[in-house]
Amino acid sequence: MFSGSIPALVTPFRDGAIDESAFRALVDWQIAEGSSALVPCGTTGESSTMTVAEHNRVVAVCVDQAAGRAPVIAGCGSNDTRIALEHMFAAQAAGADAALVVVPYYNKPSQEGVYRHYAYLAERCDLPIVIYNVPGRTITDIGVPVIHRLTQDFQTIVGIKDATGNLGRVTAQRLACGPDFCQLSGNDETALSFNASGGRGCISVTANVAPRLCAEFQAACARGDWTGALALHDRLYPLHDALFSDSSPGPVKYALTRVRPDMPGDVRLPVTWPSESSRAAVDRALEIAGLV
Repeated sequence: MFSGSIPALVTPFRDGAIDESAFRALVDWQIAEGSSALVPCGTTGESSTMTVAEHNRVVAVCVDQAAGRAPVIAGCGSNDTRIALEHMFAAQAAGADAALVVVPYYNKPSQEGVYRHYAYLAERCDLPIVIYNVPGRTITDIGVPVIHRLTQDFQTIVGIKDATGNLGRVTAQRLACGPDFCQLSGNDETALSFNASGGRGCISVTANVAPRLCAEFQAACARGDWTGALALHDRLYPLHDALFSDSSPGPVKYALTRVRPDMPGDVRLPVTWPSESSRAAVDRALEIAGLV
């Protein structure tokens, strides 16, 4: 259903408010540069700092501006199952193509609790669901047996954004869930190996800043040009690393102001503007990638 370079879009803020005109410009640029789908209101979009109304508005603006030119996978996750369902209904009403639903964080649910969270959502809303597994942030890791069970029980569980960093999971999940289960990397730095193991693309932080290079990298992987993909991976790797040299999305918002001076760099607390050393690392990486 989804493949290629899929940016986890930043949300432009200006003077504490969402800058809708800047966000629309970002969506247009991403599509023009070759991004194959868009993810508003993910982790990089600072969804955890938004009100429900702001969250749903950003999704609606993204869908409206994309206007069918690229699929929209709307961030709909919450540690409150009922709020996640509210987000799914709102995303569906706005015209989103799927929901990205993170494994519930903070609550530390059991594997049965994780299963019931996704089952509750799938039973009540038929918007396709892409599971988002990022145990480094949520603490809880959804196990392969639960993913398999969900795909057997619900046709709308269509894929996973895997940010475990465990490349063995790509094979384990493919064998458990079948070749049609859409696996997308959640980590730019391991996307090459992830794709070689059977992945179909990446929900990317770096694509915010280097959408064309990330799209070219994913296209090389898709056609089996591993030599070309490796060259692009090496060119982008310092940027993948630098964008997490301070609390995300601070560094990527700084990088975006370097590449697109029309984009505001404001972040919302508790995220802060990146440190001087982080900004220097981003500057070096942008030069290596040939973006400045």
